[in-house]
Amino acid sequence: MTARKKQTRGTCYYCDNTYAKGGMIRHLRACSEREAAQVAAEASDRTPETLVHLRAEDAWGADFWIDLEVRGSTTLKHVDHYLRRIWLECCGHLSRFSLDGWGADEIPKSRRVDQVFGPDTEVTHIYDFGTSSETVLRTFDVREGVPTTEHPIALMARNEPPEAECIECGEEASWFCTECLYEENAWNTFCDEHMEAHPHDAYGPPMPIVNSPRMGMCGYDGPAEPPY
Repeated sequence: MTARKKQTRGTCYYCDNTYAKGGMIRHLRACSEREAAQVAAEASDRTPETLVHLRAEDAWGADFWIDLEVRGSTTLKHVDHYLRRIWLECCGHLSRFSLDGWGADEIPKSRRVDQVFGPDTEVTHIYDFGTSSETVLRTFDVREGVPTTEHPIALMARNEPPEAECIECGEEASWFCTECLYEENAWNTFCDEHMEAHPHDAYGPPMPIVNSPRMGMCGYDGPAEPPY
C-alpha cells in the first residue's frame, strides 16, 4: 500500500492558528475571530452584498493554496491582479479565465464574480501561455453580508511556506539551482553557504525559495506577498 502524502498546513489570517489543508475550510466556517470580524463589519458604512469564498490552488501541485473571500461585485480583473501579485507576476505575461482549462472559451475579465461563481463552480486561471502557471479556483461558500475589508478581496488563509533542506548539510535551505532543475530535472536546494560553493550558473544566479507555485518558472523570484 502506498503511503498517503502528508497534507500541507496553512495559517488562518483571522486567528493565526494553523490547520491541515483539508480542515481549513471547516475551521473558517466556525472561526470565532472571523465571526467577530463579520460582526464588526456590520457596524461599518460598507454596503452588504454577495461574498464568495474561493479556494485558489495550484493545478499541478496541491501544496500551494489560498482561501479568499471575494466581493461578488468585483470583477475577474481584480482576481487576476490579486493572483499575479501574490503568486505569479514575473514579466507581464497574458492570462485568461475559463471553465475548463485551455480548450474552453475564455471568460472576459470584465465579468463580475457573482456572475461567474455560483455553488460548486470551478474556474481555471492560466498565466503565461508559454511557461504556463495554472490555478484552479473553486467555490466553497457564498454568503450575503458586509465585506470585512474595504478591499475587493480578503485573504482568509494560506499554505505555510514550503520546507526545504540543504542537500549538503541538512540545514534549512533558502535557494535552489535552476540548472539542476532544467538540465537534470532535480530539485536541489541549498543553504547560503553551500549555494555559494555550488558550481552551476549557466542559467543565472540561484533562485530564492518562495511561497509560490511559480517558483522556478520564467525567472520568478517573488515577492509572493499579498497585495494588501
